[in-house]
Amino acid sequence: MTKTTGTYSYRNIWKVAYPILISLVMEQMIGLTDTAFLGRVGEIELGASAIAIVYYMVLFMIGFGFSIGAQIIIGRRNGEGRFRETGKVFWTGLYFVLGLSGVIILLSELFTPWMMKYMVSSAAIYDAALSYVRWRLPGMIFAFITAMFRAFYVGTTQTKTLTLNSIVMVASNILFNWILIFGKMGCPALGITGAAIGSSLAELVSLIFFIVYTALRCDRTKYGLDKAARFDKDELKGMMPVCIWTMIQHTISISTWLIFFLYIEHLGERALAISNITRGVSGLIWVVLQAFSSTCSTLVSNMIGEGHQDKVMSLVKRILKLSYGIVSALILVICLCPETIARIYTDIPDLITASLPAMVVMASSYFVNVGGQVLFLAVSGTGSTKTAFRLELVALAVYMVYCTVIIGWLKLDVAVCWTAEHVYAGMLLICSWWYMRSGRWKNRKI
Repeated sequence: MTKTTGTYSYRNIWKVAYPILISLVMEQMIGLTDTAFLGRVGEIELGASAIAIVYYMVLFMIGFGFSIGAQIIIGRRNGEGRFRETGKVFWTGLYFVLGLSGVIILLSELFTPWMMKYMVSSAAIYDAALSYVRWRLPGMIFAFITAMFRAFYVGTTQTKTLTLNSIVMVASNILFNWILIFGKMGCPALGITGAAIGSSLAELVSLIFFIVYTALRCDRTKYGLDKAARFDKDELKGMMPVCIWTMIQHTISISTWLIFFLYIEHLGERALAISNITRGVSGLIWVVLQAFSSTCSTLVSNMIGEGHQDKVMSLVKRILKLSYGIVSALILVICLCPETIARIYTDIPDLITASLPAMVVMASSYFVNVGGQVLFLAVSGTGSTKTAFRLELVALAVYMVYCTVIIGWLKLDVAVCWTAEHVYAGMLLICSWWYMRSGRWKNRKI
């Protein structure tokens, strides 16, 4: 990418961000199709998928968090011009997540039934959620390896391949879901189990695409991908001071999201179904925000690697302006047409009507969330991942206290419960802004 005097223009930022955005939109379609298809099977399946998908994401975030740390290191090495070192980080990370996925699958198979029974009060929700998780777990192997490919391509700012990969992945997921959930083309109708199998198969297709693309289109010699490197224990040891904190941070962050849904489940199956629809709509805005946040992280890392620490805050401000512009437009659409958007996820009239207040409350939280997420990912991009973890821990602690009071104790209306997003985003914004303004990150070595 062409840069001048260590700066990134709005066009430069967009060139990195839009392929990530398209890929995230496509990946969000996986959750959207799961929710949309299951919303036409029944409220039990729709509610169970909310808990099951978030539970799976808690486990997935362990490996994905590691890949985010690897992405930061790859970005720094790329900015420093040490291109073959990026491949070394990739191979070491790939071997690690491969072993990690096996351990997680084994432990989950042993303990998930017990944990689900303890967490979920409805027997019908328990059975459906457990079925989803058990059939979704094998796909974690493919998902973890795919996450490392994504870390490599984002870290080296070669983000265009993410668009192609995501289109292939989503098309596969829609096809597999349609066949397996509803029993098409001679297959039995598997319902929520079919959604899990379809998503796992889509992860495999995504991985195959990355392997073929890397073999045919990537400059493997330049980046040290021309031959598989041996597992390097010392390299992994050097990566861990960055990666361990992104692993813990992402896992804890999504775990609180799971706890939120478990609180909601105790308000009733209808409240859970409403929140699953709201979560799905939230994802439409979230992917845009995550695209710019991820872009911020990798460009900050590359910029510091180039030695332009003094230009970082200017870059962050430009990304914030772009993010607010696009996200504000999406919020306006959701607030003006909530019923139309809710119909994407379910065709049950009274459920659509009941979901509208929560959707509007959720959408308004993004006016705060944009600043919080972009600045927070900027903190991570500096390599200060331990500090980022501490900042998010503060925000999550306040968030959990708030959820406990308004949902666990007061049992307020589900729309009011979604104000928890405002509280979390506000705390993250304050903490991240304070750290970036302090300048303590400027001499961070990784």
